[in-house]
Amino acid sequence: MTGKAEQPYVLRVAVSIYSKIIEIKKQNPEINNIQAIEIYMTTKDYDFISSGEYHDNWFSNLKNNNFVDEITGKKINDETLRLLELQKDSMIKFLMKIPKLYYTKTHFPLEISQRAFDHLWRVCESYEMWCKETGQEKLIKLNLN
Repeated sequence: MTGKAEQPYVLRVAVSIYSKIIEIKKQNPEINNIQAIEIYMTTKDYDFISSGEYHDNWFSNLKNNNFVDEITGKKINDETLRLLELQKDSMIKFLMKIPKLYYTKTHFPLEISQRAFDHLWRVCESYEMWCKETGQEKLIKLNLN
């Protein structure tokens, strides 16, 4: 399958994360994907998503627009909204941030930071998998798989 496939709503946050990581790599061509994700974890965008504010703003816009998505122009059904709520909850849970405790004295990431890193990696992998399955190969920039 080639061409433009309609992106599932649950991938919207993944695209946001993925795009920001690509920008970090463009600004720092000498770094690898691991380092780019670690830098992403220090950004305001990460804080915006990990706090649940990203989804809260989206849900508020949907509610004010009779649950019609501004980007697609389509009404989002209750089942999709429940999935997006679960996604929000998992983002808050897995991307929990404890300031200034990212590394231990031995420079190994703390378990909570490693869990956030792993979650971000899986989110980006999911996006790349969707790209491959729908023939959107040109959108794959990190090549995580």
